[in-house]
Amino acid sequence: MPNLPRKNAPRTSQIAFLDVSHAGETYRVALKRIATARRFTLRVRTATRDVVLTMPPRASIAGARAFIERHAGWIGARLERLPPPRPFGAGEVVPIRGVNHRIVERPRQRGDVWIEPVDKGLADTRLPLLCVGADSAHVARRVKDFLIREARRDLEASVRRHAAKLGVEPRKMSLRDTTSRWGSCSSTGALNFSWRLIMAPSYVLDYLAAHEVAHLVYMNHSPAFWRVVAKLSNHVDRAEEWLKVHGAGLLRFGPFKA
Repeated sequence: MPNLPRKNAPRTSQIAFLDVSHAGETYRVALKRIATARRFTLRVRTATRDVVLTMPPRASIAGARAFIERHAGWIGARLERLPPPRPFGAGEVVPIRGVNHRIVERPRQRGDVWIEPVDKGLADTRLPLLCVGADSAHVARRVKDFLIREARRDLEASVRRHAAKLGVEPRKMSLRDTTSRWGSCSSTGALNFSWRLIMAPSYVLDYLAAHEVAHLVYMNHSPAFWRVVAKLSNHVDRAEEWLKVHGAGLLRFGPFKA
C-alpha cells in the first residue's frame, strides 16, 4: 500500500519558497502557483530585490527545484546587476520631476519639507536641496509623504486637464506603491498611479496620466486608443522610452516594502 505521509511533513501546497546555492551564495526563491501558467518562469523583482518562480498549479516541487538549480547562475547574475538601494536619508540623492535633489536635515525647523534651489554661483557643484524639518529617525517618512503629496498634486492636475479635453470624468484617483504597472484604469473608471512617477521627468508623469485617462474612452490598446493618447500627449514615444530605460531604477529609492 502507498506510504502515508509523516505526521509533521509539510504539504506540497504549503511550501512557499526554495533555497538554492551557487558560487558560495544562497538565494531564496518564492514559489507562486498560477492557474494559467504552462511552464516555469523565473523573475527577479527590482522593487523588492527578490526572486519569484511562477509555476503551473500541478507542477511538482522536485521539478521546481531542478529548474531553479539549473538557473542558479542566472539568478546570481541578475541580483548582482540590480542597482544599489537608495534610502531616503540625510545626504542621499532623490530625483524630483527628473532633477536630482540632495536630502538635508533641518531639525530646528520641524514639521515641514521644502526645496531650496541651487545657488547660481555654485551651480556646477551643488544640487538643489530637499530640506526636512525633522531628525534622522523621521526623515524617510517625511520625504516619502512629501513625494506622495507632490505626485498627487501633479497627477490630479494632469488628469483633470486631459479628462476635460475628452469630456470624461474618472470616478476617483488613488496613489499606491505599485511594482508592476505605473498606472491603471478599472472598468468602473477608477484611476490608479504609482506615486514614484513624481521622480520621473514631468513629461513622463503627464503621459501616464493621459494614457490612463484615454482608457476612460477605450478599455484596450487598440489603434483608436493610441490615437486618443496622441491627442492628449506629444511625448508618447519619448516617455515610453524613458520608462523602458530608467523606470525600474525608480523602484530602488526607499523606504522599502517589507
